[in-house]
Amino acid sequence: MDKGNEKTGAADWLAAELADSLDETYEMELEDAILSREIHRIYRKAHPPSMSRADYLTQLLHLQAELIKLHDWVQHTKEKVVVIFEGRDSAGKGGVIKRITQRLNPRVVRVVALPAPTEREKTQWYFQRYVPHLPAGGEIVLFDRSWYNRAGVERVMGFASEAEVEDFFNDVPEFERMLVRSGIRVIKYWFSITDEEQQMRFLMRIHDPLKQWKLSPMDLQSRVRWEDYTKAKEEMFARTNIPEAPWYIVEGNDKKRARLNCIAHLLSKIPYEPVPQEEVTLPSRIHNSQYERRVLPPELYVPSKY
Repeated sequence: MDKGNEKTGAADWLAAELADSLDETYEMELEDAILSREIHRIYRKAHPPSMSRADYLTQLLHLQAELIKLHDWVQHTKEKVVVIFEGRDSAGKGGVIKRITQRLNPRVVRVVALPAPTEREKTQWYFQRYVPHLPAGGEIVLFDRSWYNRAGVERVMGFASEAEVEDFFNDVPEFERMLVRSGIRVIKYWFSITDEEQQMRFLMRIHDPLKQWKLSPMDLQSRVRWEDYTKAKEEMFARTNIPEAPWYIVEGNDKKRARLNCIAHLLSKIPYEPVPQEEVTLPSRIHNSQYERRVLPPELYVPSKY
């Protein structure tokens, strides 16, 4: 094959790879579009037109390219980063976490979403079960809910006493200062949506079989106790918004803009810069004339149904 054909073949291959990458992004976006017809109609009536899909995906891909640079810098410099995502149920925390991690190495960027504490964990120091998940050098940890459960769901639902909540408020500022003193960057996001928007998103989950798994009894109770959660949130901000680890509120009614705004802000809070990269070259394959590839039994193969 001559060099001209090689270049054409490489360009075609890269175009196909880009198309596959965009298809993957489109697939994620389809989650937001698979709604029952009636809920879709009501949702569109309640929401003015958002960004066009093309504009949104262009901006998202640009930000994800910057996230790769951040990822490389953290790995190169052995930085330690914790990003906390809190907010009401259905506020969009999971959506932005998926877009952050979509193109990054899971060995460098980890998501922590802990279940309810076990009976044993309930007897431990409150922060103890979170500590093993903190980052080592060269890691970013995204907490999909965090130790702030105590100030929110545990308090509102009565899983923690007022004395335990008061201890938490007294302890958490110093706990986070300890993390910062140890070299961990702590960034905290609260995703904010309106009462009407949460109701709409819950209705979407109820009517969409692909999203019903996201609903739990706690989610439904959060609708009943909206005002209790509001009061708990306000006190949490007042008592845990410290200079070393301040809160940042993300307006979440518009999902697309919320994702882009959060990712852009996260990038702005970390002074990453380009790092040296070794040039990667593909080595030549070694051919062994004595090797004969064996034919594997057909039952080992996944059936070609598509």
